[in-house]
Amino acid sequence: MNKGRLFILSGPSGSGKDTILNEFLKDNKDIKLSMSTVSRPMRKDETQDSKYHHVSKEEFLNLLNKNEFLEYNEYLGNYYGTPKTPVLNAINNGIDMIVEIDVNGAGNIRKSFPDAISVFIVPPSLKTLKERLIGRGTETEEQIEKRLNKAFDEISRANEFDYIICNDDLKKAVNDLNSIIKSNRLKYERQIELLERVQKTC
Repeated sequence: MNKGRLFILSGPSGSGKDTILNEFLKDNKDIKLSMSTVSRPMRKDETQDSKYHHVSKEEFLNLLNKNEFLEYNEYLGNYYGTPKTPVLNAINNGIDMIVEIDVNGAGNIRKSFPDAISVFIVPPSLKTLKERLIGRGTETEEQIEKRLNKAFDEISRANEFDYIICNDDLKKAVNDLNSIIKSNRLKYERQIELLERVQKTC
């Protein structure tokens, strides 16, 4: 059995990663989303069974001490981590896994999974990004400015990724992500079992 492949989706806060991923997953049930563990409070549109598992800072640090994370990061005073066991179990059982994560986290994961396919979502402009952040209505003006400054730095690191998607048109961005993942699944090394089955029919 072929192992699954790990896909990384990253980009600045407000670039539309969540929206793109949610639309993509509606029609792609054969790829599993990695749930992140976070210490920040839930937003008004989130639930505990969404893509985030919310814990206290004390609980997060306890899990960290037990080496339960594939990677972790601290951002604006909150901790974010990718649980190790679900990712490893999925890949070892031939299931593709996708992780949505910030740029630093993406770099840390690539150290453990150099074969991971990384995708960077970029907004059409920083002006658009600011409008999206304001539209959330979840952060102060100071927090938004911090995110914009961080976004500028993150975009300068886009060269670390395998693919770049501009989220100017949602449907096109989702199609681009779909094309990246499907084309990877058609690579020779992921089709060896198929070729072997075909050869046995001769």
